[in-house]
Amino acid sequence: MTEKTTQIDTLVVGAGQAGVAMSEHLSNLGVPHLVLERERIAERWRTARWDSLVANGPAWHDRFPGMEFADISRDAFATKEQVAEYFEAYARKINAPIRTGVEVHKVERNEGRPGFTIATSEGLIEAQRVVAATGPFQRPIIPPIAPDDASITQLHSSAYRNPQQLPEGAVLVVGAGSSGVQIADELQRSGKSVYLSVGPHDRPPRAYRNRDFCWWLGVLGEWDAAAMKPGTEHVTIAVSGARGGQTIDFRRLAYQGITLVGRTQAFNNGTVTFEQDLAENLARGDDNYLSLLDAADDYIARNGLDLPEEPEARATLPDPQCVTHPLQQLDLAEAGITAIIWATGFAVDYSWLQVDAFDANGKPRHQRGVSTEPGVYFVGLPWLSRRGSSFIWGVWHDAKFIADHIATQRQYFVYHDSAQAQHSRVQNSQAQNSQAQNSKDVQDSPVRASQAQDPQVQAAN
Repeated sequence: MTEKTTQIDTLVVGAGQAGVAMSEHLSNLGVPHLVLERERIAERWRTARWDSLVANGPAWHDRFPGMEFADISRDAFATKEQVAEYFEAYARKINAPIRTGVEVHKVERNEGRPGFTIATSEGLIEAQRVVAATGPFQRPIIPPIAPDDASITQLHSSAYRNPQQLPEGAVLVVGAGSSGVQIADELQRSGKSVYLSVGPHDRPPRAYRNRDFCWWLGVLGEWDAAAMKPGTEHVTIAVSGARGGQTIDFRRLAYQGITLVGRTQAFNNGTVTFEQDLAENLARGDDNYLSLLDAADDYIARNGLDLPEEPEARATLPDPQCVTHPLQQLDLAEAGITAIIWATGFAVDYSWLQVDAFDANGKPRHQRGVSTEPGVYFVGLPWLSRRGSSFIWGVWHDAKFIADHIATQRQYFVYHDSAQAQHSRVQNSQAQNSQAQNSKDVQDSPVRASQAQDPQVQAAN
C-alpha cells in the first residue's frame, strides 16, 4: 500500500479460517476484496495454543470442502502446526489477496457518501463493505476473583505452552472445557499434582459404535441447531483429540490422580473456596453423554445400520472420594499450589470497529453474520448461524452465506448506478430536443423571426 488511499469494494479483517473462507467465496462471486492480517495467516493456531494441541475433530471433518489435509489419515487429529499449514496452503490454492503484517486501527462510516474509511498501520483504505473475521479468541478472560499473589504463577490457557513452563509444585486448573481438561491431563501425566475445577459441561463420546461424535451430531441434525437450548449459555463442551482421541471421563481422570473440585468461588488470604456443585455438574455431563448414546442407538435401529454394539460405553466408574467428599476450600500453600491455569475462555474485542453494530454489552448485533449496521459483517463467531459455526467447516458455510449477501447488495448498487446513468441520458436527450424545437419554432415563424431581429422588440421584452 502507498500513502494515498486504497480503494476496494470489500475489506476482510483477519486471515484465519474465517478470513480465508470469506476470500474464497468472494472470489467465486467476482467481488473485489482485500484481506488484512496483522500477523501471519492462521496466527492464533500458531502462537495462542499449547504445544501439544491437536484439533478436536478428525481431519475428514475439520476442514474446508475444497481440500483435504496432506500427509495425515482422514481419521487422525491434526496438530496445530498442521492446521496452520493447511490454511496457508488453502490461501495459496485460491490465490487469496491477503496482506500480512498490516494492522487495522480504526473503521469509521463515511459521512454523506457510501462506505467506510479504514485506518491501518500502512495507510488509509476506503471500502464499501467491511467483514470482521477476527474470530472469538481475541481477549483472554481471567475473572476478577483471581488472587493478587505474586508468589503464584497465573496463566490464561492461551499463554500456556507445556509443563516445563511452570514452576515446581502443584497446579490448579480453573475450567473444565476442552482446553482445561486437556491441560490438566497433560500436567498430571508430566508428574504434577493437579486440581481441576469443574463447572457445568457437556461431554459427548469421542466415538460410539464405530463413528466419531462429529458424525453423530451431523446425522442427528445437532450441528444445524439454530440456537442454544435455554439454560446452556454457560455450559462448556469437554472433548479431545489428544493421543488419538478419547472420551473425556472426569471420574477416570480422578482415578488417574487429578483432584476434582467444584466451580472456583473465591480467593481469600491464601485460601480458595469452591462451590459445592461438583456432583451435580458431573451428573449433568453424564446425562448429556447418555442422551447422545440413546439418540445414536435410535438412529441405528430406525435406519437399519450395521454398526457394532458397544454396551461397555454405558459403564460408569464409581464416584471417587473427591466427588463423594468434595473439597470446600483449599489452602494454596499447604497444597503446594504454585501455579493457576485459567481456562476460562475469551471475549471479543471490536474496539477498532467504530460503527453502530453492537449492543450495550459490546456484542455484535447481527442476523447470520449480517450486521444491523449496513455494510458490516461478522464471520467466525460461535453460533453465528448454527451450532456448527465454531467448527472449521461451519465457518466455511457461514462465509458463503455472507458472501452471497454481499454479492446481492452489489447488484442493487449496479442497478442504482445504471438507473442514474439512464436518467441522465434521458434528461440530456430531452434538453437537446427542447433546444432543437425552440430553434425550429423561431425559424418557422416570420413574426417571431422579425421580432427576434428588431432591437426595439428585444428591448421591450
